[in-house]
Formats: sequence, C-alpha cells, structure tokens
Amino acid sequence: MRVKFGMAHTARDIDVEVEDAEALVAEFEKAVEEGRKLLWVTEEDGHRHGLMVERIVYVDVEAEKSRTVGFGS
Repeated sequence: MRVKFGMAHTARDIDVEVEDAEALVAEFEKAVEEGRKLLWVTEEDGHRHGLMVERIVYVDVEAEKSRTVGFGS
C-alpha cells in the first residue's frame, strides 16, 4: 500500500510502498507520543528511510483499490 509523508520546509513528499499501512500509522503515532526523533520506515522491497518525526507535516494513506480485469465497470 502506498503511504506519502509530507515534510516541513520542502515541496517534496516521501512516497513509500509498505505491506501494512495501518501498522505504519500506529508506529508514527507512537513515535509522536514518545517524543522520538526518528521514524524508520521499511518499504516492501527492503529499502529503509529514516524520517525526522518533528518534520513530518502529514501522512497520506492511499485507499486500497480493487483490481479489475477486462472491460466494463
């Protein structure tokens, strides 16, 4: 599932693909509550990102889409 992090003082988002977006959101909330400086995010392919918690402005979780095959609605 795709999750975007909006970062303060930059026009760019950090866009990651993770297996469990809800677990990542819960980990972010826990990091904020505990006052942690860094949130480590591991993508599906194993790539890791260290994000400064105090610089995260928003978290956008993409809704799951059902895959369709063929024509029609």
